[in-house]
Amino acid sequence: MPCGDSLRRNCGSNGLAVTRGLRLDSWGFVRIGHYNVFMPITHDALLYSRVETVLTNEIADGGLKVGDQLPTEDSLIARFGVSRITVRRAIQNLVGRGLVEIRRGKGTFVAAPKITHELKELSGFVEDMHALGRKPTARVISKEIVTADATVASQLALTKGERVVRIRRVRLADGIPLSFDETFLPLEIGKKIVTNNLKVEPIFSLLERKYDVPLIEAEYKLDAVPAEPEVAAALKVKQRSPIFRIERTSYSTGNRPVDYERLHYRGDLVQFVTRLVRKVSH
Repeated sequence: MPCGDSLRRNCGSNGLAVTRGLRLDSWGFVRIGHYNVFMPITHDALLYSRVETVLTNEIADGGLKVGDQLPTEDSLIARFGVSRITVRRAIQNLVGRGLVEIRRGKGTFVAAPKITHELKELSGFVEDMHALGRKPTARVISKEIVTADATVASQLALTKGERVVRIRRVRLADGIPLSFDETFLPLEIGKKIVTNNLKVEPIFSLLERKYDVPLIEAEYKLDAVPAEPEVAAALKVKQRSPIFRIERTSYSTGNRPVDYERLHYRGDLVQFVTRLVRKVSH
């Protein structure tokens, strides 16, 4: 890189190009913090890619953890020796990649990576999180006996107005609210379930291991909805934020429905994946 080039460059004592405190060696590497970042020695090298690359590495190696606030724009300008426009473009790229999120009036924070939930078998939240290496916890909002409306009665093969147990919980992964669950159980088994510590004991496990109610299969219905006030408050998101709503009815032996749930997953943190086999026509 010639010493006379523009873009905030000047020359070091050995004739190598320097970019406002960022020194390029003869191979095109620059030392920023703990990282050697490759910078192509061309006129069209993009300054913002330097900022983006280093911040990405710091997030990847845990230097910046989920929930940590990024340094201010002024701090990044001083650190990297670039313009405000350059810093903002780098941040927008990180936002676009889902690595950080901008919270208005607060700053830019490291975002939790999206959780990929595979729809290939019947499993509970705790099982799913353990499979992903996450720590699942729960916050119980309420446990009560209510009368079944038409939908609940239909899903549990009951009569409208029959009493059922309703349990509402917030499910968390690594301390981050991920799902707001509303579970309906037939009265007899539901009264047993609520005597347990539902902060740590999954309902699926209790049904199968403690009360000998095997779960054979389930029906899923998934749609996208805006977060209603109660759901938004439970998940700590804005009202009308995108939510995946799942209605799941789980069946035991004899095609007997034993668990009907309305699960509300944060659309910004979860994605659902399935693999389909094409039916061969003859």
